[in-house]
Amino acid sequence: MSAVVCLAVQVIMDDIMIQHRPAKPAAEERMAEIILPHQTNGYGTMFGGDVMALMDKAAAIAALRFCRLPVVTASTERIDFRTPIGQGEIVEAFSRVIYVGRSSMVVRVRLFAEHPLIGDRRLCTTGYFSMVAINREGGPSPTVPQLLLLDDEARAEHAVGAEIHAAIAARRNTGRP
Repeated sequence: MSAVVCLAVQVIMDDIMIQHRPAKPAAEERMAEIILPHQTNGYGTMFGGDVMALMDKAAAIAALRFCRLPVVTASTERIDFRTPIGQGEIVEAFSRVIYVGRSSMVVRVRLFAEHPLIGDRRLCTTGYFSMVAINREGGPSPTVPQLLLLDDEARAEHAVGAEIHAAIAARRNTGRP
């Protein structure tokens, strides 16, 4: 078989798999850690890069648990640093898949900080991550489950995820960053 025929057969098989994907709701995932001195800057607040790394891990966990396939980060979107996170605070990340494409997922991540002795909590950082499920060869896997939207909140978040997905696709098609 020629390479063109093999590619055409693979595309047809991928389309069949996409049409028969199971559908499931996305659970909200949680992870927590305490901020140590090596994670802070000269002001005693958490490094932005460490905040983003924690959020990326939370996004990966949500995507992995949703699709049960290997995933990689394709892009980070709309990360907003609202308030600083101090040394010794407990940080908790809440992540959820809010949109699913063929092989990609948009994951919303919210990061809260809590003073461990007082217990006050505040929203510190929000962001969206585009995660892609990959196959054994390292290419995109078209077998990500469809996303069930069970309530108004899920439908509203799905609309945000669709906007983000469309913006990523537009950037990719125009070649602009």
